Amino acid sequence: MRVVVSAYGARGSVEPMVGLAVRLRERGAEVRVCAPPDEEFTELLAEAGVPSVPVGAPVRPLVTTVKPGSAEGLAQRAADLMAAQFGAVADAADGCDVLVATGPLPVTTGARSVAERLGIRYVYVTHTPVVLPAPHQPPPGRRGRPLPPEVRDNRELWDLDARLADDMFGGTLEALRASVGLPPVRNVRDYAFTDRPWLAADPVLSPWPPSGPAVVPTGAWLRPDDRPLPPAVVAFLDAGAPPVYVGFGSTPLGTRAPDLARAAVEAIRERGHRAIVSRGWAGLAAPDDGDDCLTVDEVDHRALFPRLAAVVHHGSGGTTTTAARAGVPQVIVAQGGDQPYWADRVTALGIGVAYDGPTPAPGSLSAALATALRPATRARAETVRGTVRSDGASVAARLLYETAGRRRRGLGRRDRDPMPSSAAGDSASSGTSSSARRHRGVLGVGGGAGEFVRDRDAHTPGPVADPVQGRATGGRPGQRSAVGSAPQSASRAAKAASAASPGNSRTTEPSPGDAIT
Repeated sequence: MRVVVSAYGARGSVEPMVGLAVRLRERGAEVRVCAPPDEEFTELLAEAGVPSVPVGAPVRPLVTTVKPGSAEGLAQRAADLMAAQFGAVADAADGCDVLVATGPLPVTTGARSVAERLGIRYVYVTHTPVVLPAPHQPPPGRRGRPLPPEVRDNRELWDLDARLADDMFGGTLEALRASVGLPPVRNVRDYAFTDRPWLAADPVLSPWPPSGPAVVPTGAWLRPDDRPLPPAVVAFLDAGAPPVYVGFGSTPLGTRAPDLARAAVEAIRERGHRAIVSRGWAGLAAPDDGDDCLTVDEVDHRALFPRLAAVVHHGSGGTTTTAARAGVPQVIVAQGGDQPYWADRVTALGIGVAYDGPTPAPGSLSAALATALRPATRARAETVRGTVRSDGASVAARLLYETAGRRRRGLGRRDRDPMPSSAAGDSASSGTSSSARRHRGVLGVGGGAGEFVRDRDAHTPGPVADPVQGRATGGRPGQRSAVGSAPQSASRAAKAASAASPGNSRTTEPSPGDAIT
């Protein structure tokens, strides 16, 4: 089986896809990953032994220079990214069986169009549930297009979000599709997402309501990493009691970075602990040369976090999951995007604290840290640790291999068996044109929306449904079935997930790490 992965974004978007690529290669698949040309991503893929194809502009300069909330230059960036899918990604995907895509909408709409043009299968993946249209949560908002605060009905908001996406990206997509003989797409968001998106998030940390729209919940995708900690880090850890980690990953902080680092270190010292400060893309550093602080570059969090007293971080899905797997309490200082969601989940599970506001003061951060350092919080974190899964990438690799791989055996790429009849018209246009019929399907999992699939290789019993389903929500003009089909009254499980969702106190500011949408 030949798979091409298209991933554009900061590290939280790229690294999980590396994890999937590694697991696919273990099963004998040929995989290449189309990713931003940043040096750290190129090195990450090279270390994993995965062939890479540079696509688009480097992400780090975008993330660290684009003004939060500003739409300046957005149209051109989106057009360039979409064109890159029709260019470099299409070239990489030629001869492949499956295209797996994640990232902002210009990337995923372009990627699915490429799959449609080549007649290969397509999978949309998100690592956070907040982007998925569902009646229990509002949309997160789009750059430069705030949602009206007076509208409280989530279905109405998701319909508005779809119209905004069409307005922002529909014209560019239509022109690019026309250039390769494809018809227009109505509802570009749902076309990219399909009606069965794959949710690569841990089902305990991020439960999806069973009554919600259909998703394929695989669990979080973790990249295998057996690197030892640097000697300086090991020496610091061995020199005293477990320290507290401070890091904001790929999130830019601008001129606030020195003050935030200073406030965090002061709060940690007030609680009687030492500090490890991770530079990240914000360029954080210890505020002085005290021997109770250590500034580090990128290290393996899975090796470091179990040796810590607590983790103070921005609240990305990756860092939240890694900390939860380590059984270490967390203090999340969310900056935007889906980070408030993960902060709420950590609070709801009792494994940490959500700090109120993006810029902490030493006193209030010290109080939050005191709660995280309580024995009860540590005990709860240890309990949850045993429930967080590590086999999400293996689950996803198996689903891809057992479906697309099985259909490939004995069949030519152009002559493979067609998708079920419900796939007809997936291209969200007339549904009857020859170019629309060239699309061969969307991979999904049968069964309930919240039914978690476990990896048989991890010795978890139970049959696995065939993941090939043929529908896509863009199938009929104006269709919004992903939202409208959910029942008005949620079950207990749905209510629990809704309580943990952003709710109507939505975050209208896109993630600082997303310089596109």
